[in-house]
Amino acid sequence: MNLLRSLDDFPETLHGGAVSIGNFDGVHLGHARLVERLVAMAATVGGPAVVFTFDPSPTRILRPEAAPEPLIWTQRKAEILAEMGVDALVAYPTDRTLLELEAREFFARIVRGRLGARAMVEGPNFFFGRNRTGNVEVLRQFCAEADVSFDVAEPVKVGGQIVSSSRIRSLVAAGRLDDARTMLGRPYRIRGVVVRGAGRGAQLGYPTANVERIDTLLPGEGIYAARSYAAGAWHPAAVSLGPNPTFNEGGLKVEAHLIGFQGSLYGQPIAVDFLARLRDIKRFASVDALVAQMAQDVAATCEIAFNSGGC
Repeated sequence: MNLLRSLDDFPETLHGGAVSIGNFDGVHLGHARLVERLVAMAATVGGPAVVFTFDPSPTRILRPEAAPEPLIWTQRKAEILAEMGVDALVAYPTDRTLLELEAREFFARIVRGRLGARAMVEGPNFFFGRNRTGNVEVLRQFCAEADVSFDVAEPVKVGGQIVSSSRIRSLVAAGRLDDARTMLGRPYRIRGVVVRGAGRGAQLGYPTANVERIDTLLPGEGIYAARSYAAGAWHPAAVSLGPNPTFNEGGLKVEAHLIGFQGSLYGQPIAVDFLARLRDIKRFASVDALVAQMAQDVAATCEIAFNSGGC
C-alpha cells in the first residue's frame, strides 16, 4: 500500500487506474462493496486501484462546529483498504483552495490531471466541487466526455438499513457496539496513549491502563468487553468508559484492565477493540460490592474474548 499525503510528484506507476473519491470514514461494508468494484475496474483498465480521501474532512474546514468525530484514523484506514486490494491511498491535506475548485475544474485538475484516472467508482450520494455542485450524474457526464469508465456502487443494507458512516457513528455513540460491528465488518477500534491515573484499580486487584489522546469517536458510557493491543500483543480487556461514581469521580475516563497482563504501559500506545457492552456504569454501596462486580465483568469479558480468540 502506498500512503500518500500529497499529489506533488504523484508516481507514474499509479496513473492510469481506477479511482474512488470520498471520506471513507470507518471503511465499512458499504465501502467494501465500492472497493470491490474499484479493484475489478482497475484490473479491467490494467492499472492500480487508488482511493483519494480528505485529511481532514471538508466539514472540519467549512463547518467545524458541525464536524463529527471520525470513526477511524488515516493509517488504520490505509491498512484496511490495503487488505481489500487497494494499491494507494491519497490522504490529501484538505484546504480551502481544493474545496473552492468548481466541479469541472476538480475533475480536470485532480481526477484526470494528477491521478490520471481511466476509471472511477463512487457511491450514489457522492458530491464534489465547490458548494457540492457536482453529483454522480455530473461525474458520469464528465467521465463520458473524457473516455473514463464510470460505475456507481449501490448501498449495502443491514437489517433493512443502509450502512453509512453516520449510522455507525450513532450506534457507537449509543454504545450499540454489536450493531456497529455488523455494519463495519469488524470490531470498532480506538487508539490512545497510556497515562498515569490514581492507581486505584491496582489497589482493588484490577490494575487499569488509563487511556488518553484518543482521536476518534468514543463509545457511549458503560462497561465493555474488549481486547487491547499493547506491548506487542493482544490481551482480553474489561473497559470502563465514563466516570467513577463510587469514588465520587466525575469526568470521562477510559480505563482498560488487561486480563493477565503484568508490567508497566505508561507512555506506550494502546489500541482497544470493543467486543460487547456489558452494563451501565453505576454507583456501588461499598468497595466490596464494586470489586465483586468487577470480578463478574472480567469473567464475562474472558468468555466473550475467548469466543473472539482472546483469553
